[in-house]
Amino acid sequence: MSAGISDAARAAVGRVAASDRLLVALDFDGTLSPLADEPMDARMLPAARAALDALVAAPRTAVALVSGRSLSDLRIIAEHLDDSPLLLAGSHGAEFWLPGEGVLTHDDEPGDERLRDELRAHAEAATALLAGVWIEPKRFGFGVHTRKSTPADAAEANRLVDALVSAEAPLWRRRTGHNIVEYAFRHEGKDSAIAELRTRTDASAVLFAGDDVTDEDALESLGPDDLGVHVGQRPTAATLRVPDIAALAELLEELAAARSTEGR
Repeated sequence: MSAGISDAARAAVGRVAASDRLLVALDFDGTLSPLADEPMDARMLPAARAALDALVAAPRTAVALVSGRSLSDLRIIAEHLDDSPLLLAGSHGAEFWLPGEGVLTHDDEPGDERLRDELRAHAEAATALLAGVWIEPKRFGFGVHTRKSTPADAAEANRLVDALVSAEAPLWRRRTGHNIVEYAFRHEGKDSAIAELRTRTDASAVLFAGDDVTDEDALESLGPDDLGVHVGQRPTAATLRVPDIAALAELLEELAAARSTEGR
């Protein structure tokens, strides 16, 4: 590790590296890929991709991407092919992709998709005159993107759509992120995604890294044998903090090297 990585980080990595079976679960946007004005333009930094490849090759190590993106969009931006060894949890853990099994999802209630489509159309109509606001279709709801709008238009878009959802779907889950508010009829979170992935991989410990508010569900769910990593500077439940994606990639490379040593 470089001098920029603390002794505490080195010790934390060494501790989880000694786990019998390790699950490395990672958010995508802002954690492995820079945030993009056009969401589908996001791609992993080369250093992050190299770190994931090294972890996949390490013994007794499973690697997963855990994202609020729909599974289909996550596969595109992660450049995830059918023979990939990476596990995926999309839509905050409401749908999964597993090597050798493919797509797994839980059944929806009758009428959920109809209401989703109606509400999304209402949100599009309500925000049509607000420049830079974009309504993103999602498998279990929709997102209101305001990265390219003014603060005033962003606030108005969120006010309008909040009122719509409160009136028409008061039980939907609302999440905030970097210049996005998401609404969904499914209530899974990244905490439940980590729990399911832990069970499916028989992991004795989990390292989870993320950068956004929605990642805190997963970070807060981790146990004493796990390690939570926050990328950035905002308040977090993570026990370890790194400044940026490059620093996380370096930490993951160190973890991969330590896991390979442990496996000999």
